[in-house]
Amino acid sequence: MSERRVDVAIIGSGTAGLNAMGRVRRAKKSFVLINGGEAGTTCARVGCMPSKAIIQVAEDFHRRTLYPRMGIQGGDGLSVDLPEVMEYVRELRDTFVDRVLSNSTDHLSEEEFIEQYARFVEPGLLELEDGSRIRAERIVIATGSTPVVPEEWRVFGDRIVTTDQFFELETLPASMAVVGLGVIGLELGQSIARLGVETTGFDLAERIGGATDPKVVDAAREVIGKEFPLHLGRPVTLAEEPDGRLRVSNGESEVVVEKVLASLGRRPNLDRLNLRALGVELDERGVPPYDPNTMQVADLPVFLAGDVDGDRPILHEAGDEGKIAGYNAAHWPEVRPFHRKVPLAITFCDPNIVTVGRCHEALDPERTVVGEMKVAPVGRALIMGRNRGTIRVYADKESGRFLGAEMCAPRAEHLGHLLAWCIRKGATVGELIQMPFYHPVMEEALQAALNALYHHLDVNNGSPISELEPM
Repeated sequence: MSERRVDVAIIGSGTAGLNAMGRVRRAKKSFVLINGGEAGTTCARVGCMPSKAIIQVAEDFHRRTLYPRMGIQGGDGLSVDLPEVMEYVRELRDTFVDRVLSNSTDHLSEEEFIEQYARFVEPGLLELEDGSRIRAERIVIATGSTPVVPEEWRVFGDRIVTTDQFFELETLPASMAVVGLGVIGLELGQSIARLGVETTGFDLAERIGGATDPKVVDAAREVIGKEFPLHLGRPVTLAEEPDGRLRVSNGESEVVVEKVLASLGRRPNLDRLNLRALGVELDERGVPPYDPNTMQVADLPVFLAGDVDGDRPILHEAGDEGKIAGYNAAHWPEVRPFHRKVPLAITFCDPNIVTVGRCHEALDPERTVVGEMKVAPVGRALIMGRNRGTIRVYADKESGRFLGAEMCAPRAEHLGHLLAWCIRKGATVGELIQMPFYHPVMEEALQAALNALYHHLDVNNGSPISELEPM
């Protein structure tokens, strides 16, 4: 049985694995990158990028509904060719995947990049599918995740579509139920509804799109619920109809559809790895204990990174985790902790749902004050015909330090970034409202929410005019 020795073995060639590899190469350590299944990142293949492509098509087509109010005639004559839409989305998807591969694994030798699955024999020893073994002083696990599908649903075959399979559809069905209205389910659900698919949404939770603030949740449900029906708060069951369609029911409501989009979250890709060989206790998901600031597993020379740990399944977080894991693997036995970035989550539905910093459910109500601005009267939003939603901002009552925000608002993806940068700098509410706000922009809605927040604080910045700093 052949056995190779390397300094670092990285399992998984997605965003986390590639970033880990970059840190290992920078340290001039010998390495091998091992990947079973499809190469490329989840983001490029089935996540961030193809979803944004279909979202853009759907938004452009949906815009026609505003034309009569604006005096633009002929919008009702527009139509979509769904097979062409899906082909266009795949073409863009393939471009993104090719860019990832051409800048990463395409430049690796066969000894550096092994396209096989691997399993642990012991903490520092991996076995490949062909029986060969790799002995590595340090190992990074970055195997990503897989969509969850209830076992009892598998009998329905290709009538159940996961988010990993959605973009392979040649066309869209006439009717579809979206079960699971988290980030990707809500994004795709709204998009296919706007493209003419008879869409119905279901979720066991009462919340959608990742929001936790009750008023933001209410705003999101009201806005999205006008585009397609939402049935929330109850478990869903499926049954086959005589004509082959599926009856989707949550006990209170039911609908018969051609296909079901199962968007029930993702589980870590750990089944093949034989992590029991590490000799550490695994949690109910099969994930070993690890430090999120070092990515080290227990006290072993083994590191986790990316969606496989299920902590922050977002591309920039996966990249950061890969860098941390790769750095520590390359510099073992020194293990260095790193500060993680301010939490930022964006659902690219319309309007965007954004959480930045501390979310509402993590706040201490005794020490926190809240400011709010509804989007309805905001001038720029009115002009765009998108004056729907609300913005909620949070601060520490005594110190005035800005803590976070949740919002359902147009262009909130940009507002969220601004606030994340301010949280990173430790800004107070007083400092935020002294920043310039142009007119007319969506940032004025944020300005109004911050002003409302400022007046709830126990402290202020001592200025007679809160928005201006005296000379």
